Amino acid sequence: MILHFCTASDWADAQRAGEYTADSLRTEGFIHCSTAAQVHIPATMLAKGRTDLVLLEIDESRLPEPPRWEPGEGTDLTFPHVYGPIPIHAVLAVHPYPPEPDGSFAPPTGLG
Repeated sequence: MILHFCTASDWADAQRAGEYTADSLRTEGFIHCSTAAQVHIPATMLAKGRTDLVLLEIDESRLPEPPRWEPGEGTDLTFPHVYGPIPIHAVLAVHPYPPEPDGSFAPPTGLG
């Protein structure tokens, strides 16, 4: 299981379209994903203080092709990158992802 954070409105758009895409798919060629232990890192870096985020819980086995584990920018961690749209049926659950009081994000509990 891998995770991707996005806005609730982007998820609603994806449900209507039948698949989820992100701007990074167009600009970088892939959708950034994370494990439960690391999703707070890019969420804090890219979306600090946002209150409209959700976490998509994605079953890797339901993707058209497996994610590629590649180095993240500015870290020695590897992250799962999905090279194509994410079919709605690959998303097993959607969880609210509120920030901490200081605007940062914590690792989600009870996932992965």
